[in-house]
Amino acid sequence: MQTQFTDADLEKPHIQEADRVLRTCVHCGFCNATCPTYQLLGDERDGPRGRIYLMKELLESRDDDDQVTEETRLHLDRCLTCLNCETTCPSGVEYHKLLNIGRAEIERRVPRPAAERAQRYALRKMLVEPQRFKALLALGQTFKPLVPGKLRSKMPGAPVDAGQRPSTQHSRQVLMLEGCVQPGLSPNTNAATARILDRLGISVTPVSEVGCCGAIDFHLNAQQAGLARVRANIDAWWPHVEQGAEAIVQTASGCGAFVKEYGEMLKDDPDYADKAEKISALAKDIVEVLRDEPLESLDVQASQRLAFHCPCTLQHAQKLNGAVEGVLTKLGFALTPVQDAHLCCGSAGTYSITQPELATQLRDNKLNALEAGNPEMIVTANIGCQTHLAGANRTPVRHWVEIVDAALH
Repeated sequence: MQTQFTDADLEKPHIQEADRVLRTCVHCGFCNATCPTYQLLGDERDGPRGRIYLMKELLESRDDDDQVTEETRLHLDRCLTCLNCETTCPSGVEYHKLLNIGRAEIERRVPRPAAERAQRYALRKMLVEPQRFKALLALGQTFKPLVPGKLRSKMPGAPVDAGQRPSTQHSRQVLMLEGCVQPGLSPNTNAATARILDRLGISVTPVSEVGCCGAIDFHLNAQQAGLARVRANIDAWWPHVEQGAEAIVQTASGCGAFVKEYGEMLKDDPDYADKAEKISALAKDIVEVLRDEPLESLDVQASQRLAFHCPCTLQHAQKLNGAVEGVLTKLGFALTPVQDAHLCCGSAGTYSITQPELATQLRDNKLNALEAGNPEMIVTANIGCQTHLAGANRTPVRHWVEIVDAALH
């Protein structure tokens, strides 16, 4: 794709990056074939190719150009950032990097209505602090009938009891990102992970200073706030990294995908570039740890028939499609086939709140595909997907490590 940036424009780092990404696109449109929003809406501007053109026009235009409107922002907002397009693209277009630039620019150029700004600010403040989120969740559950409908479906009943975490200290140590909403919505997930790792001779070292990975701020266009969280997490993890922690484990694939981007996001920060690169190299989804261990030693008694929903952040961002299925099959679980497994469920971080109509359509389509094989339970690898799918009150939905933990003999 040809671009028309001026020499002055190209002196700006974000325009240089946008120019690089834009020039890799060859207009083929293969991306639209696997884009969930394009499939639903049939509008070129709601597919990756159309959004790329919109962002090109946005970035090449002047600040006073009246062609840049709220309609441009609407089509960028509708993007799930599922990265299905990147998996499909034969040219290797790094669409998500262009999208980050485009969203930041449209936010600067076309201010949102007050109600939208308030909603996004509230989401950032409610979701990123675990203790605050737990308190608000408890309050919401108490007064659930009064909670707005699109938030009510996100509020599960009483979570599964987390049980005890192991106290044994092994020579092998890993860190674990506890997450911001997962401790409130599904506290058993991380506890189950610690118990499984303990069986394999691996201890989890808690690092209480680590908070939200930064993805919520970043993807709601508070990018500097997100980067501040990234730096704070690096500072908290670093002493443990220096002491030999062999991995930083994530049980939420959305967090894992973001932590693996730390090195790229801070590559130009002289104080953090090297540390961020190391943190990203150590970041592992729990399946990356388990698949390399002697799973036969777990003595799992698998009896349930499961359908696995592979989150976009696991298959498209982290390129771990098939990894969880491989581990579950090796452990003896029966997995049902899932048609169109590459498509997004509609959770996409806060998307199911900011774009509830599209998210609901995508969720229902995904559940139809997952339930076609009559599973006893749906399992997934990301708390956002888990909560979103469970909100339909159809087949039970859990994190896959909980099911493995429950089957330990």
